[in-house]
Amino acid sequence: SSPPSSTPTVWARLPFATRSKMGELPVEETAAEGLEGLGDIDESELAQLEAQLAGAEGGEAAAEEEEVAQEEEDHLVGVEVEEHLKDAVEGNLRLKRLLSRDEEEDLPPGKRRKLEPGEAEKAAKIKQLLTKWQLAADAVVKHVCENCTLEELEEMDKSGYCPDKFNQWKSTAEIFARYVADLKERKMPAGSACDAVAAFKFRWKLDFSADKLLRALSHKDLRYVLTNYDGSRELNDIIEEAKLVDAERDNQTANALPDGEGVSTIGRFTRLELIDPLADAAVFGDANLTFAMKLARHRKALGHVGRVIATTFEDHPTLQERYKEIDESIKFLEDHFAEVYHGVDCTRIAVDERFKGMEGSLGSVYYNFPHSGAIQGFFDGHPIVNWRHENLMRLFFRALRSFVKPGGFVKVASNMGAVGVRYSYIVGSALENEFLHIETVPFLQWHLHRYGRSYGDKRDVYKRPDAKNNQSYNAQAADRDMVYCFCFAPSGETIGKQQVRLPPTLKTLKSCIDGPFKNLQGMAKENLANQLFKRFATEISGTHVG
Repeated sequence: SSPPSSTPTVWARLPFATRSKMGELPVEETAAEGLEGLGDIDESELAQLEAQLAGAEGGEAAAEEEEVAQEEEDHLVGVEVEEHLKDAVEGNLRLKRLLSRDEEEDLPPGKRRKLEPGEAEKAAKIKQLLTKWQLAADAVVKHVCENCTLEELEEMDKSGYCPDKFNQWKSTAEIFARYVADLKERKMPAGSACDAVAAFKFRWKLDFSADKLLRALSHKDLRYVLTNYDGSRELNDIIEEAKLVDAERDNQTANALPDGEGVSTIGRFTRLELIDPLADAAVFGDANLTFAMKLARHRKALGHVGRVIATTFEDHPTLQERYKEIDESIKFLEDHFAEVYHGVDCTRIAVDERFKGMEGSLGSVYYNFPHSGAIQGFFDGHPIVNWRHENLMRLFFRALRSFVKPGGFVKVASNMGAVGVRYSYIVGSALENEFLHIETVPFLQWHLHRYGRSYGDKRDVYKRPDAKNNQSYNAQAADRDMVYCFCFAPSGETIGKQQVRLPPTLKTLKSCIDGPFKNLQGMAKENLANQLFKRFATEISGTHVG
C-alpha cells in the first residue's frame, strides 16, 4: 500500500468481463440454447426476449441492493442522528444485523443474500482448511476463519500451519484465534515503547540509515521533517531544507528549545501532556473519575481555558454503590468547570444528545485501559467474546472522526500484553480511521499516570485501589502498560464503511464446547447460548451489562 498523504498542518502542532451465473458460456449463447425447439422466431422477438432476460437479472440485483439499503435504514429508525453523523454510528447499528445471520442460513438458496466479490472464494478456502485440519465440525474455529481475510487464509495454508487440537488448557478455537492475532501483529509496529522517529520510520517504511539521520537532528530540524515530509521528495533534501530554516522566536510551546536533541525533546511534549490550551478534552470510561480530576488539575495549573468533559459508562446510582466518594469527585470536577456525563457509550456519542454541537471541537481524547466487560467462564482472548473488544476500538475511533478537530490528539492506555483489547486493535483501528500513530509512551513515564485506577466493574465494591498512588491495583504488570498516542489527520477523502469483526451467530454459540458450555448439555446449553446472544444484542444497543 502507498504511504499516507501528507498533513503538514497536523505535524506543525505535534509534540513530534464478468463470469455468467449460468457457467462458462456467455449469457447470449446460453439464452439461445434455451430457445431451441420453439420453431422459427424472428430476430426482433429474440432480441426482446434477451432484453427481458437481462432486465430480470438487473432487476434482481437492483432489488437486492434496495433491500440491503432498506435494512440499514431500518436500523436507524428511532435513532435521532444528523445526516453528517450517520457514518459514526453505521458500524454499530450494522452489528445488530450481523448477529441475526442465523435467520439467513435457514432461508432457501434463492432468498439468501448474494455473495460479494471474493466471498465465494473465501468460503471455499475456509472449507478447504477446515477439511485439511479435520475441524469441519468445529463451528467456533470456522467463526475465527470467517474473520480472517482471504490473504491471511492463503498465508496459513502455504505455511502448513495446523491448530493444536490436543492442548490440555486451551481450546483449539482459542489457540487458533491467538495465532491469527499474532499473524496480524507481525505486520504492525510493536506494542512496546516507540518514540516519534520509530513511529515515523514505520509509517513511511524508511530504512536504518534514515533512522540514524533523523535521530541526529535537533528539535527544530526534526519537527520540520516530521511536518513536511510526504514521500514525494528525498528525505535528505527535506533535512537540508530544515537546516536552512530559522527557528521561530515566538511564545508557541512547539517552538521551545529549538537546538535541543530532537527525539527526546519531542518525547517530552507527549509525556508532559502539553496539549491545546483552548480546545476541550474528553475522557471516556473513567469509572471513578480520578483520571478526569488529575487532568482538570493539570489543565488548571497550565492556565488552560478548554473544558474537561468527564464521562462514565455506568449510571450515577451504580457509581454511588461502587464508589462512596463519587459525589465529592463530581463536585471537584464541577468546581474546575468540567462537565460530567454518566451512561456514555463512547462508540455511540453521535446519537448522544449531550454531545450535540461538539463536532470538530475536541483537541484531546483519553481512554484508559478500555475493556468490553468480562463474561464469566470465558477468558478475554476467547473468540466467542473477543470480537467485542476489537469492535470497541474500531467503533470508538470511527465515532471520534466526527468530534476530534484535525490535529487533535487521542491517547489510549493499555497493557502491551493484553489479550482482551490487544494493542493491535488500538493501533489498527486508529490507522483505519486516519489517526496517525505518533508515539507509544511507557505508562509510568506519563505525567498523568498517578491516578486511582479501578477495575470498572462489580469488584470495585469490595476490592478498591487506594485511589491515590495506585498501589493496590495489581491486575497487570505496570511496567508493561503503555500509552498509545495518535493525531487526527483527515485526508478529506471517503474512507468507506467501518469494517467490524463478525460476532458469533446463535448456532455458533450453541456449538461451543468449552468455557461455561463445557459441562452443559441439552436445554441448559441452549438456554446459556440464548442468554449470551441476548446479552450481545443488549451491549450493541449501548446498554451496560455487569
